[in-house]
Amino acid sequence: MIRSVLVLGASGFIGRRVLRTLAAADDLIPLAAGRRVAARTEDGIEALRLEDGDTAALSAALARVQAVVDCRAAPPEEMRRGNAALFHAAQAAGRPLVVQLSSMAVYGNAVGRVDETAPLSEEQGPYAAAKLEGERLAAAYGRAVILRPGCVYGPGGTQWSLRIARLLKARRLGDLGAAGDGIANLVHVDDVAQAVAAALRNSLAEGQAFNLAMAGAPTWNDYLMAFAQALGHVPVRRLSARRVRLESKLLAPPLKILEMAAARLGGGAWAPPLIPPSLARLFCQEIRLVSGKSEDLLGQSWMPLDEGLAETAAWCRAQGA
Repeated sequence: MIRSVLVLGASGFIGRRVLRTLAAADDLIPLAAGRRVAARTEDGIEALRLEDGDTAALSAALARVQAVVDCRAAPPEEMRRGNAALFHAAQAAGRPLVVQLSSMAVYGNAVGRVDETAPLSEEQGPYAAAKLEGERLAAAYGRAVILRPGCVYGPGGTQWSLRIARLLKARRLGDLGAAGDGIANLVHVDDVAQAVAAALRNSLAEGQAFNLAMAGAPTWNDYLMAFAQALGHVPVRRLSARRVRLESKLLAPPLKILEMAAARLGGGAWAPPLIPPSLARLFCQEIRLVSGKSEDLLGQSWMPLDEGLAETAAWCRAQGA
């Protein structure tokens, strides 16, 4: 029976929700870890400050627990180094169970209904390649559960919540026509946290991978219009395929440079959000994650989209979006 759990990346979007979910459980005792944590969290949970590359401190932390959940978010090269350090330290610390957050990106440009047996691919670039390398390390380690979430949204989320809200407010996203007919494989952050807790409790999950995406996921057009309505940013603008190409191919590079400059100056919020080519491709990718395995083995259920969007929109409005 797993009791003590180290949560890496505990100060991040997903890590905070995982930590809160585990702390609320009677049978699990979380220990927070990250580069930006204090000695204790606001909820009184013990926390350890772990710097990247400090394998001795990581090994010592892992020796205190029976499982570790890796919620860290990092650029691809940093992710590769972190994965290698984690599994090396875990081997030396008594082989605790590892729950690893991967991504639907490992399915590449697949279309149609995709379950966990589908071929994996690095074709979506360095991020997908780093996630796939992490999965290979997990498979070699053996005592691991791999979770492959789709697009994780919810209060506190930047990529699939705040950025989208800001683009809708600026009327740079809306009804995309045929360019938005792909499937939005959404999963609420609380559902991801519940899947982590279930993976820790269920010994049958060890050594397996699980897709995480809501049942009956909408198209991107449906998601964008529903989110705009929840935000109050209506009427929704109709954007042509030409306009989407202009955003993703011509405007994205200079906006990315501006975003990086703003981040260095500590004022990232004033940089206009961008629509990179990868996002434009995802908007029209007709891939539907099949999550029946997580429903059956982990007992997973899904936040209704209207409820998830209502609380997400309220948080985004509080951020000025």
